[in-house]
Amino acid sequence: MVYQGKPSRGCQMCRTRRIKCDETKPTCKQCAKSRRQCPGYRDEFDLVFRNETQATEKRAQRASKKALAQRMTKFAPGSTPEPSSPNGEHSSANPTFMDLDGQVTCHFLSNYVLIPRQGNGRGFLEYVVPLLRAEEVAPHFKAAFDACAMASFANTRGDELLVERALRIHSKALGAINIALNNPDTIKQDSTLAAILLLGLFENITTRNLGMLAWGPHIRAAIQLVRKRGRKQLRTKIGVSLFIAVRTQMIVHTLSTAKPPLMQAEWWINSDAVRDTYASQCQRLGIRTGEIRAEVNRLMSQLPRNMESVEAMKDMIRQAREVDFECVRWAETVPDDFRYRTILWQDEIPDADYSQLEVFPGRVDAYPDLWVASLWGMMRVSRIILASIVIRCAAWVCSPVDYRTAPEYATARRICVENITDIIASVPYQLGWFSTRKHLFQQDSLSGFACGEDDTYKSLSGYFLTWPLACIQGQDYVTEDQRTWARGRLTYIGKHLGVSYAIMLTQLQYRTPSMLIRMDGTMSNSPSVNVEKLLSMKVAKPSEGLSTMPMPSQLFRQQTFQGQPTVLLTQHAISTYDDTSPEGD
Repeated sequence: MVYQGKPSRGCQMCRTRRIKCDETKPTCKQCAKSRRQCPGYRDEFDLVFRNETQATEKRAQRASKKALAQRMTKFAPGSTPEPSSPNGEHSSANPTFMDLDGQVTCHFLSNYVLIPRQGNGRGFLEYVVPLLRAEEVAPHFKAAFDACAMASFANTRGDELLVERALRIHSKALGAINIALNNPDTIKQDSTLAAILLLGLFENITTRNLGMLAWGPHIRAAIQLVRKRGRKQLRTKIGVSLFIAVRTQMIVHTLSTAKPPLMQAEWWINSDAVRDTYASQCQRLGIRTGEIRAEVNRLMSQLPRNMESVEAMKDMIRQAREVDFECVRWAETVPDDFRYRTILWQDEIPDADYSQLEVFPGRVDAYPDLWVASLWGMMRVSRIILASIVIRCAAWVCSPVDYRTAPEYATARRICVENITDIIASVPYQLGWFSTRKHLFQQDSLSGFACGEDDTYKSLSGYFLTWPLACIQGQDYVTEDQRTWARGRLTYIGKHLGVSYAIMLTQLQYRTPSMLIRMDGTMSNSPSVNVEKLLSMKVAKPSEGLSTMPMPSQLFRQQTFQGQPTVLLTQHAISTYDDTSPEGD
């Protein structure tokens, strides 16, 4: 035990806000005056004396991480080991001790490959490590890995020559994967599915087109391949990891395109594919949200306006509310290692440029790790979509009366506002804000990156955040300051963390649910809305006065972005997985 000097006796909130605390108990007057919940006071003995055991453990963990980084660098031919992050800004390898290939490999491993600890399932791309360690690394997988790694490395450094090199490697990977897809001996291999997932990630890292079209075909191919592989894939640890990875991508694809999942939730949430019960529950609710959204689109494109149709819409409102209730129950019942906590409140900054702020005024929350934060993000996006579905169905039922007078509107709007606030409060943690403020928050994570240090800015965090930030920036219920801030964070993710797709998302000008409500007025005599195509276009900002009158279709088709997305070359290979093909055994 070491003496640390005289501590501050103020409450946690006043010390965080750096203001003088009057030390009134049980609640200080400063917190009462600002209407904040006073977290209370620290035990003075614990402040004066610090247990050195924790510091010793942390030094041992850093030494262990250094050894792990040294082991991981063996994937780079000709490289010598050295841990990463000399500048503290972005986690990568030290160029003094590694050649370019070594730097690129360790950069990707230290920014995207999240390894679970203590036998839990909190990982991302963790299957990459054993596939790279195989005695014979599949050429199509290695090419896809090299393309992703080079693209991420090039983007974070703004090196166009390396970007061109990544595109050349990507072309090589496309050819190799199509050969594997047409070979009955390799089509069901883990390396083939992993390579397709990496191609999807490559599109997010490098895309120069606005929309989901570049990423979508790879994810649809992965979904079909998982179906083809059948239940045998769940007999191995890598197979389970790949299955869960495809399931996660499928949920994002379903929610973002409003297309129904290929198989129902029961098929995806199988007992053999559950590494974490609470994560699987969260994903099941995401799948159900996607199913409801797709069904609402189908009904609104086909149903005439009569009493039976009104009852059908009311039933969709009921289903959306039931799933939202399950989301609330999930949030209330998760264990402590899934819970977040508010660390501080950020005060308003007069005349601030919100596009440049790291923290939006209000709460700043911290999470056990990035993986848990991403689950909460998925849950909140699902709740926002469910609330928007309720509003949209209520508007259809009560038309031509203003839908904002419907009883469902106030509740659904409140749910949207609350979840938008929660997403915004989670962003600073995920973008590494606490890594330079360890006096505010520091704890051991249940997962760690495959190379380098964990407490630096990570590209994976930006990748996780692109979808929640894109979702809230298009909501009717965000303030203009919140919208500006969300776009600023997406720009930061694209420019500094190397996820180029985030910059493309800032150009979207759609508003939901108001734009969809306007479109619903014309859908009784029109084909179903292709949301994926809608997201591929630059759309006009709606007028301030919301209306239930149909919006002219020209407003949704003012300007399309040039350039075709890069997809798997051999259409025959993908067409092998038609929806009626029997499931693999």
